[in-house]
Amino acid sequence: MPMYDRGQRIALVATTDQFTELQPGDQGTVRSFDATFQTLNVDWDSGSRLSMLLDEGDEVRVLA
Repeated sequence: MPMYDRGQRIALVATTDQFTELQPGDQGTVRSFDATFQTLNVDWDSGSRLSMLLDEGDEVRVLA
């Protein structure tokens, strides 16, 4: 199970949220990660604060 640290940079791979304007490849910074609920809270560079629900099919990748 991946872990994410505050301040870590990530990129969106896919999201199940049909109403978001985020697109694969969009980048953001991890605000917090709840391992119990597999929820990744992100400050997206676009200004969005959409959280990723990793157990619901949302996917991100860590940027080097």
